[in-house]
Amino acid sequence: MDSLQELYKVGNGPSSSHTMGPQKAAKQFMERTPAATRYRVTLLGSLAATGKGHLTDWIIENTLGAKRTEIIWKPNEVRPFHTNGMVFEALNKEDNLEASWEVYSVGGGTIAEADSATRGTKPFYPHTTLTAITEYCREEDIELWQYVERQEGSEIWSFLAELWQTMKDSIERGLKGTGVLPGTLRYPRKASAFFKKARTQTKRLRSTGNTFAYALAVSEENASGGTVVTAPTCGSAGLVPAVLRSLQEDYNLGEQEILHALAVGGLIGNLVKENASISGAEVGCQGEIGTACAMAGAMTAFLFGGTLPQIDYAAEMALEHHLGMTCDPVCGYVQVPCIERNAVSAIRAINAAEYTLFTNGEHHISFDQVVQTMNETGHDLKCGYRETSQAGLAKHWNMKDNSSCC
Repeated sequence: MDSLQELYKVGNGPSSSHTMGPQKAAKQFMERTPAATRYRVTLLGSLAATGKGHLTDWIIENTLGAKRTEIIWKPNEVRPFHTNGMVFEALNKEDNLEASWEVYSVGGGTIAEADSATRGTKPFYPHTTLTAITEYCREEDIELWQYVERQEGSEIWSFLAELWQTMKDSIERGLKGTGVLPGTLRYPRKASAFFKKARTQTKRLRSTGNTFAYALAVSEENASGGTVVTAPTCGSAGLVPAVLRSLQEDYNLGEQEILHALAVGGLIGNLVKENASISGAEVGCQGEIGTACAMAGAMTAFLFGGTLPQIDYAAEMALEHHLGMTCDPVCGYVQVPCIERNAVSAIRAINAAEYTLFTNGEHHISFDQVVQTMNETGHDLKCGYRETSQAGLAKHWNMKDNSSCC
């Protein structure tokens, strides 16, 4: 299992798989082929199906140079390793092929080659299940955040502090945003209005309104190509910062508590990335919003003083009740239903943690078991429900409005 520094990444939206991953790949290929006259990039599977709405072509052209880059779209060609495939080709002055590279964007901004057994990750943690981590923590009489510190070193806290600041900054920018988001949907920004309305409410409803507003703020920033933190992806980036800021305000939490919570949530996200997938193109939105909800649920249970079993329960419950969630973005934009899902599931994460605190932590299904189930469920989904915009909401929106997304 890799470092948390490979899970939490700072980058520009709207998609870690469709923008951050391809940008990283383009940079690496350009460094390998500095003498190339022009480039040809073939996008495969989901990258081609929703690449326009996710700005995949824009980020690649912006990296390699728009005037010397040709993009070829092959949405119906899916390679066995992963649906987010890319083939980079470098051409010389005579237009002859000098070099080629097949690479995949496997989720959360991580890229990997087809022969990579570890999907681009590196062995960093000695344990790869929450059960094993929990047993180790019991034996050593330490908390989950202390386990992270033992593996990552004390420098992890400065890294997480920078991430937390980036999250807070994205909330503030999003709350000030007005107008409509980029794209043909002309989806209106709502965070500012939600935030203002929340002020007029009392107690719990004000807290709920603020949580909604913070999640919308980050998600709208992401949809507009702003800077966000993958938690674990760009499409689910609004959930964790919304929950943490809301809890910090409601319970006067210190900054160190927030950083410890980010470490706990990072473990949860890392375990899903290691044992299943956080790529909506591979397992549907359960891998993105579901994982983010599990991360936030575990964080909340931790901040509420939950035991190790209760933290496991909160993460398990949050992910379990997202099983089967499809990824069917309308027109390929990370807007509908993505933005609302961040807001609604932020509250669900808090509710999951609250539920577990009324129990002694005993539960029939472990977090590790629901991760395995999520992975199997995701691969059983028809491809139309895995970030292709060919089924579900994306299909019926077009049918209803009798319009295209172009």
